[in-house]
Formats: sequence, C-alpha cells, structure tokens
Amino acid sequence: MCLAVPARIIEMRDGLLGLVELGGVVREVSFALLPDVGVGDYVLLHAGYALQKVDTAEAEETLRLLAEMAEAAEAEG
Repeated sequence: MCLAVPARIIEMRDGLLGLVELGGVVREVSFALLPDVGVGDYVLLHAGYALQKVDTAEAEETLRLLAEMAEAAEAEG
C-alpha cells in the first residue's frame, strides 16, 4: 500500500524541482508531473514526486487528523 501526504510548496526551482515542507521537515521534490503549481500550494507527495494539487482546507484537515492519530498512538504506546 502506498501513502501520499499533503505538503506545502515553499520554493520552486527551474520548474521541475523545488522544496516542500511537511511537519517542519523540508524536502526537495520533483514537480515534473504538476507543471501548474506554485509556492504556497499543497500537493500530495509520494516518493519524492508531487502527484496532485490539493485544496488548502482539505490538506490542513488531513494534516490535523494525521497529527491526532500520531498523538493517540504515542499515548497508547
């Protein structure tokens, strides 16, 4: 099973590469599959590739739910 998570674009480089931020972690990713995104957009990220642009509200809700699940797992463990 694959998991794609929303990440916010913080920098574009040469149109194909750029930086995204997810939970305080910054990664270089490829935007080769999404030429029409820009700084501030949220994208679904998997294996170093931006796969799909995501609505900001939807991305923030997904990130909130993931953080809530991580907190619950920590409390149980």
